[in-house]
Amino acid sequence: MDEAESGEGRRRVLVRIRGIVQGVGFRPFIYQLATMHRLGGWVCNQSDGVEIEAAGRSGDVEAFLDDVPRKAPPLARIVEMDVSERSYAPMEPFRIVKSRSLDVRATLIAPDVCTCGDCLRELLDPGDRRFRYPFINCTNCGPRYTIIKDIPYDRDKTTMARFPMCPACAKEYEDPTDRRFHAQPNACPECGPQVWLETTAGERLGEREAAVAEAIRRLGEGAILAVKGLGGFHLAVDAGNEAAVSRLRGRKIREDKPFAVMFPDLETVESTCRLSDREAGLLGSPQRPIVLLERRRDAGRGDIADSVAPHNRCLGAFLPYTPLHFLLFDGAPYRALVMTSGNQSDEPIVMTNEDARERLRGIADLLLLHDRDIYMRCDDSVTRVLDGAPRPMRRARGYVPVPVFLRDPVPCVLGVGAELKNTVCLTRGREAFLSQHIGDLENLETLRSFEHTIAHLKRILEVEPECIVHDLHPDYLNTQWALRQTGVRLLAVQHHHAHIASVMAERRLDGPAIGLALDGTGFGTDGTVWGGEILRVEGTGFERPAHFHRVPMPGGSKAIKEPWRMALSYLRCLDPHPEEAFRDFTNRWPARSVSVLLQMLERGVNSPLTSSCGRLFDAVSALVGVRDAVNYEGQAAIEFEQCMEPDSGAYEGELRREGEDWIIDPLPMVLRVIADVRARVPRGKISARFHNGLVELLADAAAKVCAGTGLQRVVLSGGVFQNIYLLEHLEKKLGRLGLEVYGHVEVPANDACIALGQAHIGAQRLMCGR
Repeated sequence: MDEAESGEGRRRVLVRIRGIVQGVGFRPFIYQLATMHRLGGWVCNQSDGVEIEAAGRSGDVEAFLDDVPRKAPPLARIVEMDVSERSYAPMEPFRIVKSRSLDVRATLIAPDVCTCGDCLRELLDPGDRRFRYPFINCTNCGPRYTIIKDIPYDRDKTTMARFPMCPACAKEYEDPTDRRFHAQPNACPECGPQVWLETTAGERLGEREAAVAEAIRRLGEGAILAVKGLGGFHLAVDAGNEAAVSRLRGRKIREDKPFAVMFPDLETVESTCRLSDREAGLLGSPQRPIVLLERRRDAGRGDIADSVAPHNRCLGAFLPYTPLHFLLFDGAPYRALVMTSGNQSDEPIVMTNEDARERLRGIADLLLLHDRDIYMRCDDSVTRVLDGAPRPMRRARGYVPVPVFLRDPVPCVLGVGAELKNTVCLTRGREAFLSQHIGDLENLETLRSFEHTIAHLKRILEVEPECIVHDLHPDYLNTQWALRQTGVRLLAVQHHHAHIASVMAERRLDGPAIGLALDGTGFGTDGTVWGGEILRVEGTGFERPAHFHRVPMPGGSKAIKEPWRMALSYLRCLDPHPEEAFRDFTNRWPARSVSVLLQMLERGVNSPLTSSCGRLFDAVSALVGVRDAVNYEGQAAIEFEQCMEPDSGAYEGELRREGEDWIIDPLPMVLRVIADVRARVPRGKISARFHNGLVELLADAAAKVCAGTGLQRVVLSGGVFQNIYLLEHLEKKLGRLGLEVYGHVEVPANDACIALGQAHIGAQRLMCGR
């Protein structure tokens, strides 16, 4: 009997791997690795990941197991690798076997990622059969999440099912040594999707290469082009053409909100914006997010139209990420393109050709379409860098559906999120699947997208929630949707509690923490509007030991759109007759409106109390003369931050006790703002002094609450913390006070994190009940 038959020095193992291991070239990687190590056996996809059985010399098996996580494909992410020993028996040469379906699905789907370097070289190679083919991809790049209808991730469960592969593509698909082995979107000009250009009247102007060439020519002439992408449509226009960008603003009904700009390469970005190594790495990453960058003051005038990002020192820049994007820059007469979401303001991004023809015909001049269907909407992700680390502002393409990994396994819970910047979150074991950005739930179309996202997540994860968690606010569309669901437990969670819980879930924190939740609006447990809160959070409950001084919101939600109303409210808090004491300010605003609002405030009519930090920023912005009315959420605060000039001064607020509560009172700061405005201090200096003073006031409040509770852990969440100056300086100040500080690193600080916090609290509540 020889060594192989006796099993001496031989080993046979069964390996189960969970994570992002489907659609990323994982099986061919395993095949080639096992072959290199002279092993017999097989690998296959399963609904819960990948399974491998391998046999060979013990040293070769050990080397193989070491190499799997160390040399895994770039888009793979191994979450769990379980190895079990089996009785040794010789196995046939290593092979890839057919996918298996299991009753329990636990695989992770890869996100859509940028065209890889190999595919890009082929795209621009005249000798390659996919030369200038707009849908070139392989196992290392291309569409994933947006085309998947179900799992296992096989072609018949994607929107590519309608495109049978030609013999050449089928040969690549079946060859384990090929880069396109089992690349589900694999296609070529002979068998795959095609692109064409048409007018809004339906007239075709060209197909394939001619369509792209004509689109480039029309863009160079100032046309607005609707472009079908990975997760929806973009509206594209020459970013250097002021008239074209202004026309797009008018048609899209988007007055001031900055547009994102796509540059062809990093060199062009650097000629317009200041660029650190970390920012450059983020721009060039496979995820290809939009990155907020500070514009260079020495950049050539006219390179980017002023109306691209009015009143803003930053630019949202990103690089091409689909083959079609790269082709639109090849030989183009423009140096950058505005690439904004293909929708009218407040509507979901368009994703079908039919919808584009109907909903974009009043905006776009031309439509660059193709016939590969999009199954899931997915906007571009937005991020910025703080202290060398990325901080997400919108989490979508490139990152979703990668889950947030939790500290412990939890029951299946659905968090339906906030009304604004809505996302949903579904938990499964130690995974929390936070959806892509859905939008503001203020119309039927967005609600349908919300419902479709939930249904899709439940299907690909094959789970049903035991509990649905919603916001306390009874009028939100997602709250009403949750209340209509039957046969499932429902739980209402306060908005700011969810904010703090989202950080604790993301950062895997256990035990109590002090949380600073600062934003614009959240329905409070006392019936007032919260937004400037310090909470003590533990388990499923919270206390509120501190909050901002409450002021009325004259006109309710109308005060969010018109910051001057909040300015008037703060003036009245300082003096009961602001039209006399602060005439130089109140005279700026319509006299009749001021009179009506003062009567409302006097009588307490439609003037709910708020502790919102966001409304404080609105008031100060209006007092300084930055913004009396806004055209998008947070505009007043954003422009107030953007106008900041370096200054070491700091206004002083007041921290006082009222019963058991600490009151964070910024009224003394507002008085100093008024004095500096009257003294004609530049608004940039006032902005710096206000920000510095707020950092000191918040740090003092957090320190006193921590001292009173004996806690040292401080958690930061809420849309106000997208103010990068405030976040950076507050984190450093709290750290110098000896406190442990935790903020968001994987999900946004704004309301996009609410669903994660809701799901975390709901899961904790279920486990407590058990």
